[in-house]
Amino acid sequence: MVDVEQYKVRKAPYYEVQGDEVAIYEAAYAERLPMMLKGPTGCGKSRFVEYMAWKLGRPLISVACNEDMTASDLIGRFLLDKDGTRWADGPLTLAARLGAICYLDEVVEARQDTTVVIHPLTDYRRTLPLDKKGELVEAHPDFQLVISYNPGYQSLMKDLKQSTKQRFAALEFDYAKAETEALIVGKETGVDAATAEKLVQIGARARALKGHGLAEGISTRLLVYAARLIQRGVAPRTACRTALVHPITDDADIRDTLEHAIDVIFL
Repeated sequence: MVDVEQYKVRKAPYYEVQGDEVAIYEAAYAERLPMMLKGPTGCGKSRFVEYMAWKLGRPLISVACNEDMTASDLIGRFLLDKDGTRWADGPLTLAARLGAICYLDEVVEARQDTTVVIHPLTDYRRTLPLDKKGELVEAHPDFQLVISYNPGYQSLMKDLKQSTKQRFAALEFDYAKAETEALIVGKETGVDAATAEKLVQIGARARALKGHGLAEGISTRLLVYAARLIQRGVAPRTACRTALVHPITDDADIRDTLEHAIDVIFL
């Protein structure tokens, strides 16, 4: 028997509310609507789900989707051990049985034939067929499915089918306003307000380059990384190059542009 308590979020995650997203999610959960979270990398989608699971007192089972993921990785498979063959539930099946929130992070990374298995859980049926086992799992009344993806990385090969999209209610996320993002960086790391504001300024400069040499701007997550390095005694310019420039681009011109901004902001 699986202990549901191991999936509970025991400590309140830090999340800075930016609008009515908490109230909307609470209403969606009350109706057990499946939810889709859309937004750029590192803007707080996963943290929001964790925060809501804690706030609602529900267990949370998260899956980082990837292109090698199969349907069996989600729903389960038969395994061989010293006693013979046994069935092992996958994370989606486990969440449906336990009444957990199942969070599929960056779901577009998974193959489209894999994501189809979620369809029966996202409509009036709320069931999950385990064809290999010959079982039909009826979702626990508290079960909810949440998916996320970054629309900036959409392509013809990596996009959700309309038949999947139209099974979800959606919340759109973006990077926080400058003052809020500086507050987040400060609270997450303990850096002083002036340093946090400077890091956010660098983030804004990089995001302005999206589509002009950069595929994606600097995320709030990376700003937090830079702040942590600074807190550990790394010089601010070095911390910014390490956490904010080198991870996001190999283009020499873009690097020069970002490093110049760092030099100007951290005089």
